Amino acid sequence: MTTTPNSNEMSGAESLVYTLLRSRVDTCFANPGTSEMHFVGALDKVPGMHCILGLQENIVTGMADGYYRIARRPACTLLHCGPGLANGMGNLHNARRARAGIVNIVGDQATYHRPYDAPLTADTEGIARTVSHWVRTSAHVAEVGRDAAAAVQAASALSGQIATLILPADASWGLGGAIAGPLGIPGPPPIDPHAIENAARVLHSKRNVLILLADRATLGPSQALAWRVAHATGASLLASYTNGHMARGRGRLQLERIPYGTDAAIKELSRFEQIILVNAKAPVGFFAYPGKPSTQYASNAQIHVLSRPDQDSVAALQALVDELHAPEVAIPDPGPRPTAVSGPPTQEGLAMTLAALMPEDAIVSNESISFGRDLYKFTHAAPAHDWLNLSGGAIGDGLPVATGAAVAAKGRRRVISLQADGSAMYSLQSLWTQARESLPCTTILLNNRKYNILINEYKDVGAVPGPTAMSILDLSNPTLNWVKLAEGLGVEAAHASSLEQCADLMTQSFKQQSPFLIDLSI
Repeated sequence: MTTTPNSNEMSGAESLVYTLLRSRVDTCFANPGTSEMHFVGALDKVPGMHCILGLQENIVTGMADGYYRIARRPACTLLHCGPGLANGMGNLHNARRARAGIVNIVGDQATYHRPYDAPLTADTEGIARTVSHWVRTSAHVAEVGRDAAAAVQAASALSGQIATLILPADASWGLGGAIAGPLGIPGPPPIDPHAIENAARVLHSKRNVLILLADRATLGPSQALAWRVAHATGASLLASYTNGHMARGRGRLQLERIPYGTDAAIKELSRFEQIILVNAKAPVGFFAYPGKPSTQYASNAQIHVLSRPDQDSVAALQALVDELHAPEVAIPDPGPRPTAVSGPPTQEGLAMTLAALMPEDAIVSNESISFGRDLYKFTHAAPAHDWLNLSGGAIGDGLPVATGAAVAAKGRRRVISLQADGSAMYSLQSLWTQARESLPCTTILLNNRKYNILINEYKDVGAVPGPTAMSILDLSNPTLNWVKLAEGLGVEAAHASSLEQCADLMTQSFKQQSPFLIDLSI
């Protein structure tokens, strides 16, 4: 039994760990440095924190994102000074777009050392504000516990927020720490009754109505309510392209996403005159393209907000169901489960093979980029699963998100990464953490040996790539040996050049409680 020390004996770092645990934050993804050593030391004195090492900060922040998407409560990260936080910003950007709750603990220079402008001194608060909803520096040891509780409170909001607590080294090592109890989590902003009435009026009186779902509105409870509304009124349902987490497979709604490409999205949305947003934003393109609009919906379309992203989609849709007196209705059956396909790898063939073999309650982390555009629509009849998408466009989140999701699932669910080769190189070190933690992760590495997405983007902006341009989009000089790369990081791996080989390796990997990488030539 561990005795809690009194305040005179307790360091700021110890009070931080105690407070995090009391606030239900029991998982820490870490890449520490010198200023974080007292936090690391406190882990031996304060039992209960599962600390997981990532070999680079963007791995750490991506793992925390994936953890939240499955656990629906925040983990913390441990990062080294302003530059360490900056190294993790790509996946913090994605996490912010996915509305993931994360508590960042960022060590910093001791308060009395900061004026000397040592090499790692940076505007840590300024860096943090670019991706954080809440930022605070604990200037004194007695404030650390209180500030940690406030950080968890901010990160635990229904819509998920990023909270960054900056911990100067002297506040960490100093004695006089005080443990804080958990703070209450404020509820989301209430749904506007006028928004409910307006949506009901539009659904009753207008034609060509789209209900656009995003964020938590694409999960199970909201899906069922949205389907009742659509079935009762004849409205169409779509999901935003970049949802961080979608409930999919048998028993869930066959919910298609707005296409990624501007032309395809504009064509898909052109038929709708009224668009009702449920936790979604009005659709816009990822980028501007010459001669094309920024918005993807028709110029005459009217936009109506049922619920904002920070509001409760279930409450909004339930109120709309009640207003419409929409009856209970079963989710449509997606049809028979596909069978595995043989032959050369194609998008449709890989998707059908995955749907045929995927275990029940799997988690899919999708960073398949250009090859994966059609994987989604051919997996509706797979067993029930969770589908995690690249949410903010900063590539390199697929492998870390998969790793964090596996941690959140406590190794009880198979995690499958559909992973493009170019973006995998941004966060390859995730495989090492998967091996270290013995996580049941299967990576299907889609190896086309080029940045195919950028070749397509070249065409969309109206440019014609020449030999120099093509050379910097090519990954075959030298060729990346994915089997050796994975094995060097402790992960079993094998190569496949056909769908039947891929299917055999998938089946093999799904039986083992350890990571596996399939290098699939496409």
